[in-house]
Amino acid sequence: MKSEIRIDTRQSRKTDAGFLPSQSLWSRAMSRLRRDRPTLAAMFTIALLASLAVLAPVIGDLLGVDPYTQELRNKYLDVGAPGHPLGTDELGRDHLSRLLYGGQISLGIAFAAAVLSLCIGVAVGACAGFYGGLVDDFILWFITTLNSIPGLFLLIIITAVLSPSPPAMVLVFAIIGWTGTTRLVRAETYSLKQREYVIAARAMGASNLRLMFAHIVPNIFSLLIIGLSQAMVGLILAESALSFIGFGIQAPTPTWGNMLNNALDYMRRAPHLMVLPGMLISLTVFCIYLIGDGLRDAFDPKIAD
Repeated sequence: MKSEIRIDTRQSRKTDAGFLPSQSLWSRAMSRLRRDRPTLAAMFTIALLASLAVLAPVIGDLLGVDPYTQELRNKYLDVGAPGHPLGTDELGRDHLSRLLYGGQISLGIAFAAAVLSLCIGVAVGACAGFYGGLVDDFILWFITTLNSIPGLFLLIIITAVLSPSPPAMVLVFAIIGWTGTTRLVRAETYSLKQREYVIAARAMGASNLRLMFAHIVPNIFSLLIIGLSQAMVGLILAESALSFIGFGIQAPTPTWGNMLNNALDYMRRAPHLMVLPGMLISLTVFCIYLIGDGLRDAFDPKIAD
């Protein structure tokens, strides 16, 4: 008799009007992303640019070119020249290979610095929001003091002290880029630490580190993904600006920023030297903005499907 009652109960729940299987935040977000064509197109474009940059040595070997070989007799070749699909620069170096290697460095610096600054921001923000009190006051004071210094001025000072190599640039950008993430994580941690599941985990003997990084931080992971995409935009522009004014990666190592700076002197004679790096920077920034906007909409619980 009891088994029949259980079966009837399950059937009544099954046929109860309008009930659908519940979806997690991630499954709902993935479902929204699959229907968001602009975001998918932007993701495909960024993946393509990143793949081309990673495969720069392979592509160079296939075409028989590299970013450093100088052919002075072939300088200023236009786009579509034999053996040089995107022309050459003022020293006869292949422009396509320099763009690919430049993307490798520009995108690599932006991604590595964004991940490192995100890790710093999450750790510091979680401590500030979780412990509060003097810890929170000191961290907020330090962030306010750091943010009061103009960002470009601070970047120039640090790069003047450190050698402007790719690892140094990653470190420089991470040092000044973690404050925004810290503020976001601090606010969310302060709210989430009052939730019942955190209080229950504390009552069961979970340590403070476990509470922060096993129960609180995973619940703001979707916001961190959005923050990572937005940080990459700022870092790509910052690296390009630093290289453009001569404080970033120095020639002959190519980056999109120093290629733009170098092309200023040859803008009329070889406009493709300026147009192509500028287009790649603009396209990358636009696509990452689209991705960030799409991720924000996908993870927003207030938007109806």
